[in-house]
Amino acid sequence: MKIEGQHTFNAPRELVWKTVLDPDVLAAVLPGCEDFKEVGENEFTGTLKIKVGPVQGKFKGTVALTDLVEPASYNMRIQGKGAPGFVDGKGQLRLEDDGGSTVLHYEVDAKVGGRIASVGQRLLDSSSKVITRQALEGLDQQVTAKAAASVGEEPPPPVEAPSQAEFAAEFTKGMVDELVPKERRPMLIGVGALVLLGLGLLALKTCGS
Repeated sequence: MKIEGQHTFNAPRELVWKTVLDPDVLAAVLPGCEDFKEVGENEFTGTLKIKVGPVQGKFKGTVALTDLVEPASYNMRIQGKGAPGFVDGKGQLRLEDDGGSTVLHYEVDAKVGGRIASVGQRLLDSSSKVITRQALEGLDQQVTAKAAASVGEEPPPPVEAPSQAEFAAEFTKGMVDELVPKERRPMLIGVGALVLLGLGLLALKTCGS
């Protein structure tokens, strides 16, 4: 499984660099993260609770950063295992200046095994894209807050890790965007509304009997 892409932050590269190395920030923006902490020089451990299709559970893993070139790039090794299976990957993060902004380039190549691999490549790819996008959106909010504070502006409210309900709602929306063609989404929404209406009528009938 390969995950790659880029994201632009409206902040200088040095600030983005410090933010992507802050374990407290990462714990707040990683979807499903229950803990994330630094245990050694450029070594981190964490626990993620994830759900991909019918497979769900917790992964406990480690992230080791190597070949750090401040504030430009580093390599990473990711290992995790749990009831859903295992993940073993390596990747690179690179930052480049773009005027007053910073472009983050990321690339991760991972092997996935166990129950989670049984959901199929397409669902795995779509799930990884959704989770990555959610993490980058949260990271962007953190960077924006730090950039505002650095120039004496009033920063926006602190970003907190999403609740399980919020994460599930955003994940479901993201999966619809990834898997359902745009022209079929209104029909899917209509079907969902009918299902909810049917469940509501059933609940009323049950309460009235």
